[in-house]
Amino acid sequence: MKTLILVRHAKSDWTQDVPDFNRPLNERGHHTAPRMARFLKEQGIAIDHFVSSPAKRALTTCRYFAETYNQSAIRKAEDLYEPHHEDFVHTLLNLSDTYQSAALFSHNPGISEFASSLVPESLEFPTCAVAVFEIDCEEWSQYEGVPKKLLHFYTPKEVLDQ
Repeated sequence: MKTLILVRHAKSDWTQDVPDFNRPLNERGHHTAPRMARFLKEQGIAIDHFVSSPAKRALTTCRYFAETYNQSAIRKAEDLYEPHHEDFVHTLLNLSDTYQSAALFSHNPGISEFASSLVPESLEFPTCAVAVFEIDCEEWSQYEGVPKKLLHFYTPKEVLDQ
């Protein structure tokens, strides 16, 4: 059994003179991301591997989670910036089987669309939302042909005292 964790980046700044790719987290994002990471860890959700869009806001969010999990290795995946369904699948199929769980940090609308494709209901990811899926396989390369089950869907508004 593998575990897939999908995380949308935390709230970002919309400064007009900064290209989208380089937008940083705003004050709320810097506050929420470490708190969501701690919440996830307190729930007993393990993360063995961190993969992030290279965009500044996603990578910063990922770093907060990695620090909380005492990890330093983060893999950047170009596919997770402005992603489509097949980009998430490509990323998953290329994960090492040594990882039992992996967290992917990405953007909307792609992350909401991908997560929704795994379950009967629609999942809309506000900033820093987290979805945890059980993937019924022993190897990531088996991902496409196996059952997936949503275990948890957390939003900062629901789980943090904002």
